[in-house]
Amino acid sequence: MVSAKVIVKNPSGLHARPASILAQAAGKCKSETVLLYGEKRIQLKSILNIMSAAIKSGSEVEIQCSGDSEEKDIKTLVELIESGLGE
Repeated sequence: MVSAKVIVKNPSGLHARPASILAQAAGKCKSETVLLYGEKRIQLKSILNIMSAAIKSGSEVEIQCSGDSEEKDIKTLVELIESGLGE
């Protein structure tokens, strides 16, 4: 398992559009992908799980990946969040 902490930069946090982009990217990952936010453990392959966490701009989250392609997957997901998820 690998993990990395990242700050959510989207002005509106992880609302529908960025949550959808993140869930789609996680869906392409071969490893198990989880986002930790406070006490919440969120499966990244579900847009509803991401949206229900109500993650705001400036929040620190931790991404965890475990599986065959964990190194590649965590790099992809961290870069995507750092890029602002298209916003």
